[in-house]
Amino acid sequence: MGDVGLPVPAPMPALTGQDLTWEVTKLRCAAQITINVELIAAYQAASSPHSVRALASDIEAFDSWCRRTDRITLPATPEVVADYLDARADKGSKPASLGRYKASIAKIHQLLDLKDPTPAPLVKLRLQAIRRRVGTAQKQARPLRFKGQVRNVERDAPRGLNVRAVLESCADDLPELRDRALLSTGYDTGLRASELVAIEVGHIIEAIDPDARLLTIPRSKGDQEGEGATAFLSPRTVRAIAAWIEAADIAAGPVFRRVNVRRYKAKAAVRGRKIESISGRETWDLSKTLPKPAVPARVEYDVGEGALHPASVGPIYRSMIQRAFARGALADLTADDLARLLKGISAHSTRVGLNQDLFASGEDLAGIMDALRWKSPRMPLAYNRNLAAEAGAAGRLMGKLG
Repeated sequence: MGDVGLPVPAPMPALTGQDLTWEVTKLRCAAQITINVELIAAYQAASSPHSVRALASDIEAFDSWCRRTDRITLPATPEVVADYLDARADKGSKPASLGRYKASIAKIHQLLDLKDPTPAPLVKLRLQAIRRRVGTAQKQARPLRFKGQVRNVERDAPRGLNVRAVLESCADDLPELRDRALLSTGYDTGLRASELVAIEVGHIIEAIDPDARLLTIPRSKGDQEGEGATAFLSPRTVRAIAAWIEAADIAAGPVFRRVNVRRYKAKAAVRGRKIESISGRETWDLSKTLPKPAVPARVEYDVGEGALHPASVGPIYRSMIQRAFARGALADLTADDLARLLKGISAHSTRVGLNQDLFASGEDLAGIMDALRWKSPRMPLAYNRNLAAEAGAAGRLMGKLG
């Protein structure tokens, strides 16, 4: 391997999302640029596939905008970067996303040994102006708390949208056994969708409590180098997982898998052929002309070999909530309440819900960060902002005043 030249422009096939070298060869450049293949290969080896895909996608979007507006992609000028961020903001991109786009532009310049335009004062000031204009608050996933929005997680009765009611409403067919185990595990561990579907049977190990288990987490978003972590699985979750893997006949490999459902309609009883239509009817068994029995409707399931896709976790949660409501398990919610709540439910809802339940139960920030494997206090503090307001000095005073 070695350095290769980058032509101007370089029409190439569409983005594969796998080979970053392939992607950068089709960017619109002002002059011949040398690609250090070894450097890009080293970056790909040191980064998660998701990070590589995100970088390739961001750069492809930046290049497309540059072509539409007759700009040069590489090397980009501070003016081009600032205009691009403004354009994305006008299309609805939030400051957090703009920060990622800016970082991707910086990264591709670094990998190609080009001057990074993003530290320029113009880029910083334009991005600051966007943040001032639209604010920096990120949209938060709606929490899925175990007993719902309660003050005392130990003594208060469940109310509203709550994990316990959803779990208890699950049926015992194969898809809902899986869904129960998935939601229960998601709440116990606070794992992100990609981490949740990566769980394998061998990752579940014994705990001191004979009814509980520990879950080893080989790698996570905040642990790209594979240092590993451990999460606790409650007896409730252990029972749910055991019921699912036994019914699905899973002995090894991914725990959470796709379930293919085949439904067959019922068939009414039908009569056989008339005996007059049968050649050699002298020796034909007359019993064959009797009615054939009816065939009842049935459902068959096939469990896949591979893990669920991370993007399926959020829709599964939403379907579970809808089924629980239809079965009367969320009796204090109206249909309008349900529609409003479902809009905020995602795979991240269990992580936010566990975070808030830990806060409501009196755990300190260090304990919450450890339980959910946070590297920084920024996100757990953001997730608990509303609860902190209620539990703070003003909230306590107003509670006394009545």
